[in-house]
Amino acid sequence: MRHRKHNHLLGVKTAHRTSLIANLSCSLIDNGRIKTTLAKARALRPAIEKAITLAKKAYASEDAAKKVHFRRQAIARLRSKSAVKKLFDELVEQFAGRNGGYTRIYKLAIPRLGDAADMAIIEFVEELQKKKPKKKRVTKKSKAKPEVKEEETSDVSSSPDNEEQKEDSASKEVTTSDKVDESNEPQSTDTPVLNDTDEDQEEEKKTVN
Repeated sequence: MRHRKHNHLLGVKTAHRTSLIANLSCSLIDNGRIKTTLAKARALRPAIEKAITLAKKAYASEDAAKKVHFRRQAIARLRSKSAVKKLFDELVEQFAGRNGGYTRIYKLAIPRLGDAADMAIIEFVEELQKKKPKKKRVTKKSKAKPEVKEEETSDVSSSPDNEEQKEDSASKEVTTSDKVDESNEPQSTDTPVLNDTDEDQEEEKKTVN
């Protein structure tokens, strides 16, 4: 019987389907997560998990011949030596402690424009690179502000322009104080002050002459 033998046909021929699955597997290995249609993501999951199983077998075995054999089987499936090298040398350590379930699929709410196909994201369960905790950045401005203020105050107090301004203000104060003192002193005049009697006597002398 041929029950349940036609899953994930994707509406294309066999050669097209195998090439499509191989390309999607290489993209997933290189990027860690990809966005595709829901049908392609479901077809990709068993293929990429079988390749990861081959990598785990090669990682666990100590025989060099078996390691080469598993690597060649993965190359026949994925058709990319660089992707197989990354999977067998770098990513396999992340899946060494897991027994299946290496990928997850998220169905997206918004369908694709044009044909309204259901979209999904497929990614590895383990993160490719564990992110380091972010350190709080100390801005330079917060440190430099008090120092700049102190420098400015010291420069202002010790600058020659300020000294000249102080001297000018002191000289102005001296001149204003001299003016005030002169205004308070009585004015000294050389001309004698004549009384009314003296004026009468001079007039009489002029008339007699």
